[in-house]
This record gives sequence, structure tokens and C-alpha cells, in this order.
Amino acid sequence: MVFEGNALGREKRIEAPAGAELVDLCDETLAPIAFSCRSASCGTCQVEVVQGAELLEAPSEVERELLEVLGHPDNVRLACQAKVRAGHGLVRLRPAGG
Repeated sequence: MVFEGNALGREKRIEAPAGAELVDLCDETLAPIAFSCRSASCGTCQVEVVQGAELLEAPSEVERELLEVLGHPDNVRLACQAKVRAGHGLVRLRPAGG
């Protein structure tokens, strides 16, 4: 899986293993994502999936419930919960608009 980020100007791409969590991929190589809990209870790691949502595993019930409480559309995910599916493709992310 290829992930692309552009937080501060330059484009960055990485290969991501299936099952990797977005928060770890972004924290290590793309762009820092604020997070606190890693358990879908704080909501600080919200990202908008601009492209490639189908390349991520479906949200768990816990993630869906918190995003529903926060009132976010389907294209917003919690980076601490969203995991990469096996396969090839491009995922584009940006910080969620709060």
C-alpha cells in the first residue's frame, strides 16, 4: 500500500504493511497526528480520507460510535483505529476540520 502525505509542503510516499494503523504510519514518516488514547475514546486523531477509503479496513463498532458522537461524515476516520488493507493503491489524508 502506498500512503501519501503533504503536511508541510513536500510530498511523501511510503510502503505500508497490511494491518498497519494510520497513526503509526503518519507519526513515523508522513506527518505527526495528534493522539492521546489509542483506544477510540478521545477523538484527537481524526483525519479526513480524501482518496483511497476503500483501501482501509472498515471502521470498528467502537470507532463508528465515537465518530457518530462527534458528528463526522463517513470520510473521517480515527487514525489510531483505521488500518490498512492488503493490496495496492493510494491513500490521501488531511487533518479533519474539527
